[in-house]
Amino acid sequence: MNLEQLKPQITTIIINNNHTVDERLLSICEVLESHVPHYNWVGFYFRNGTKEELKLGPYVGAPTDHTIIPFGKGICGQVAVSNQNFVVPDVSAQDNYIACSITVKAEIVIPIFVKGENIGQIDIDSNTPDPFTEADERFLEFVCAQVATILE
Repeated sequence: MNLEQLKPQITTIIINNNHTVDERLLSICEVLESHVPHYNWVGFYFRNGTKEELKLGPYVGAPTDHTIIPFGKGICGQVAVSNQNFVVPDVSAQDNYIACSITVKAEIVIPIFVKGENIGQIDIDSNTPDPFTEADERFLEFVCAQVATILE
């Protein structure tokens, strides 16, 4: 499915006030994982209070032991510090990578900003080598901007 075609679904989920924030985030994970073939694990990490660490939020995919990630550690931890998108075409080429599964070949992490502050991120793992394009990046920036509207 074309990523642009998913935008109305994401918006519909976001504006559904009959569901909690976590329920809406989980629905977004489910839509992305089920409609984008190279999205094999989709989840959200958020700053854990005032601590310099991320805490796993709603996700879809294989269970992970990485429920807490210190800032600077792994791809997610680096995004928490850099405030920049991070696209990893080949996770085996990364020195500072936290392996969640031996099947993961690539990862993309996009930060979520609320009032200019990086408060979390969407993290997507792929079992396909080098699958992420600029279209994925722009689409996920859209998703994160939508998510930010319910986290303010």
